[in-house]
Amino acid sequence: MNLFTDLRALVIDSLNQMVSEGALPEGLDFANVAVEPPRDPAHGDMATNAAMVLAKPAGLKPRDIADRLAARLAADPRVTVAEVAGPGFLNLRLAPVVWQGLVKAVLDGGIEYGRSQMGQGQRVNVEYVSANPTGPLHVGHTRGAVFGDALASLLAYSGHEVTREYYINDGGAQVDVLARSVYLRYLEAHGEAVEFPEGTYPGEYLVEVGQKLMEEAGDRYVDQPEEVWLAAVREYATEAMMELIRADLKALGVEMDVFFSEKSLYGTGRIEGALQELQRKGLIYEGVLEPPKGKTPEDWEPREQTLFRSTEHGDDVDRPVKKSDGSWTYFAPDIAYHYDKIERGFHQLIDVFGADHGGYVKRMKAAVSALSDGKVPLDIKLTQLVKLYKNGQPFKMSKRAGNFVTLRDVVDQVGPDVTRFVMLTRKNDAPLDFDFDKVLEQSKDNPVFYVQYAHARVCSVLRKAVEAGIAVDDETLAGADLTKLGHEAELAVAKKLAEWPRLVEIAARTHEPHRVAFYLYELASELHALWNRGNEDPSLRFLQEGDAATSQAKIALARAVAVVISAGLAILGVTPVEEMR
Repeated sequence: MNLFTDLRALVIDSLNQMVSEGALPEGLDFANVAVEPPRDPAHGDMATNAAMVLAKPAGLKPRDIADRLAARLAADPRVTVAEVAGPGFLNLRLAPVVWQGLVKAVLDGGIEYGRSQMGQGQRVNVEYVSANPTGPLHVGHTRGAVFGDALASLLAYSGHEVTREYYINDGGAQVDVLARSVYLRYLEAHGEAVEFPEGTYPGEYLVEVGQKLMEEAGDRYVDQPEEVWLAAVREYATEAMMELIRADLKALGVEMDVFFSEKSLYGTGRIEGALQELQRKGLIYEGVLEPPKGKTPEDWEPREQTLFRSTEHGDDVDRPVKKSDGSWTYFAPDIAYHYDKIERGFHQLIDVFGADHGGYVKRMKAAVSALSDGKVPLDIKLTQLVKLYKNGQPFKMSKRAGNFVTLRDVVDQVGPDVTRFVMLTRKNDAPLDFDFDKVLEQSKDNPVFYVQYAHARVCSVLRKAVEAGIAVDDETLAGADLTKLGHEAELAVAKKLAEWPRLVEIAARTHEPHRVAFYLYELASELHALWNRGNEDPSLRFLQEGDAATSQAKIALARAVAVVISAGLAILGVTPVEEMR
């Protein structure tokens, strides 16, 4: 049940009747007619822009349309007031029975209330994390992992068929550096004194990998030239790092459907195939790029390269795909990888990158546009930096990792639920401050606690009701006399519940799961406000002594809040709590 969709249908029906009566001309497009909450809640429960968007194509004054439409809408039993405001906006107030019926709809639907079929089964690939397999995940990866996972869940909840994917960057020079670093730890495990040259990975996380390699390979690679051991150690080290990364993701509650290896693109003709497809479309040519804008590097010289004509698909400059020495650029396998996604039949692609990949957005979008003839949209979401604090000071780097704070450092400090929720309390492209002390404090200023506390309060009410001999299963509560919910504070909670299905669709359409976290905080605020009002006015308390029927109606409202909080937290990957300690 989406009350805003239902009311929009009423508006459209009324407009069609006006057309049939000659009050509006035929052929009008109602696509931009919306029904949404008014900016100021004092103006009503819902507002429609119908008169404003139809006035010009209809050749009429907005207010003339609004006056006629208001009269029709007011005739519906759900609408108590339909009044025209300003130049032609139409504000609606709905009857209490509408909000009371909404509580029943939530209890009848359970966590399915709010689930949408907006996606119509479209296949969406969400690629996130995709960290180099050279070490444990750091706090920046944590934010991308949480954002991508919540976005995938949100899209699934809104009717999309979602694949969660991790792109293993195991085809570049960084995995050779990893292999050399592991080899040093291997020699160290044999009792040799080693030094880590600049550019290698000195973190202690490789000590165990080197030890295990020694146990499996013995002294086979000791004192051997690099060409003897590099390939084998590279494969061994990469798999060891991926095991570590999978364990890190599991600790955060993230599970991927697909792990795609970059290495699988090399030597298989897949890179060549993708570029041949671009060449077939006349988008590959041999040319010389202009020098970089600004200060030209001293070592820059014009060289003929194989270029992708990405400017034909929205990029600022054409991009090289093959170097003058015949080797591939970093961009070439990425083109092939996205071509593989297109070939797998996805209707939409989403990549979650760190903020440092901002310069990669236009070229990647151009490649997907070219390869799919503009039929498969690619949305690239950038996640900004996370600043960590503890005891008012910046949180120091991990000794184990060597030079950064790991995902495990964060999860071990506060747990996966707090980590995930806090990571979604800001829009993905806004910087985030993560204070270990504040995210654990029990106050309204801590959104994690505030939302969890609302759910726990409802659970407490349910337990006390059972102790008092009041039936509080969802079926019984849905059948309660909900007309007993008439106070403005109670209806305010129901009105916030009504926004959930609409919020889900907006968040899914904009790819913004942080909206769910914001909404849950607002819903929790309404419940806490009602609870506090009950401290002053006993008639608003959820348990009414000696009146089981009224208690069940009030508890039904509280239980509906818990249902929606559970559904929202599930999208965020957070477990609701039943008791606060």
